[in-house]
Amino acid sequence: METNRTNKNVLAKGLKIMVAALACMFLGPTLVHIALTNKEKPLYIPILIVAIIICVLAIFFTFKGINTILDSMFKKNNS
Repeated sequence: METNRTNKNVLAKGLKIMVAALACMFLGPTLVHIALTNKEKPLYIPILIVAIIICVLAIFFTFKGINTILDSMFKKNNS
């Protein structure tokens, strides 16, 4: 009977991805708020576009990080 063990290297990679997701989760909405409160400024549209991209990246990194963490715990090792 083979026991599954957590792959610590893959777990560390997943946690790093989750830290990036957490940073994007704070940065994206903050930039959206800044952009929407300064509609008369010339950089309104570029800041809003960057903010939306960062929000989408937060969602992507969250799913990728959770998937990587689950792979570290439940994926079979070929070694």
